[in-house]
Amino acid sequence: MPGSEADEFAIIARYFAPLATHAGARGLLDDAALIAPDGPVVVTTDAIVEGVHFLRGDSLDLVARKALRVNLSDLAAKGAAPFGYLLTLFWPSDRPAHEMAALAAGLAADQEEFALALLGGDTVSTPGPLALSVTMMGRAGLRTPSRAGAKAGDGLWVTGTIGDSGLGLAALRGEAFDAADGDYLAGRYHLPLPRVALGPAIANVASAAMDVSDGLIADAAKLAAAAAVRIEIDLDALPLSPAAARWAERQADRLTARSQLAAFGDDYEILFTAPAAPGIAATRIGQVQAGTGVSLLGGGRQVTAPPAAGYVHRIGR
Repeated sequence: MPGSEADEFAIIARYFAPLATHAGARGLLDDAALIAPDGPVVVTTDAIVEGVHFLRGDSLDLVARKALRVNLSDLAAKGAAPFGYLLTLFWPSDRPAHEMAALAAGLAADQEEFALALLGGDTVSTPGPLALSVTMMGRAGLRTPSRAGAKAGDGLWVTGTIGDSGLGLAALRGEAFDAADGDYLAGRYHLPLPRVALGPAIANVASAAMDVSDGLIADAAKLAAAAAVRIEIDLDALPLSPAAARWAERQADRLTARSQLAAFGDDYEILFTAPAAPGIAATRIGQVQAGTGVSLLGGGRQVTAPPAAGYVHRIGR
């Protein structure tokens, strides 16, 4: 892209205005968007940063789609139907502007898949790493479960499979896997599968719900703390993909391996509590009890959680 086309306004016009298909976005020619929802709106925001949430050298179309999907996952856990988003893009000053074409293509692909429109945002140059911050909006359903509603006697449920993304990161960093397993796991790291279609059904039965982003154990602890209850996780019931199951079988201790999978982050499944979940594609992995904290069970005994059971951003020095 010629230098004259690399200023922020040219960038917006070339790459992002075509994504602003909602009339309220005003073609990204204004300082704000105008939306007129027909009911309550659920709003969430998450950022992804190079070297923290994705690797330098990752394909930018996948980076863009991951930025959308981690936010879509939050809305899914609340049973909301997504319709639009704001994007703040922090673009490294030493990175060629023409590479934004791949990023915009990724945004366009997921806008079509999830019926989204770009509503606005900001594009800035930075001496630091590439980062994207997304604010996602969705129409609330009949119920919007919080983290704080879990009750003693509820079951603990999770969608999908656990631990794939963490193993995918290990594969990308050089850990040995069968080629097919390594490709599958790396794909799960690069491209989460937000459970948007399942969200409304889960919201209708869940006493509490959230997405699994920092690790199953860590996020179960957040549910437990919010509701002042104790959550018991049965590691034997943990749903694993065939690739993750094969990895676990190769480890010296099966339960330690399963607890490690439960500690990995970036699964972006829905974790929820409910007395029952009829007709919902989810696995019961434990129960809610009176008390506090999280306990792990496996093989009929208590299992010690890994030392770093989940991801926490350490802010400042």
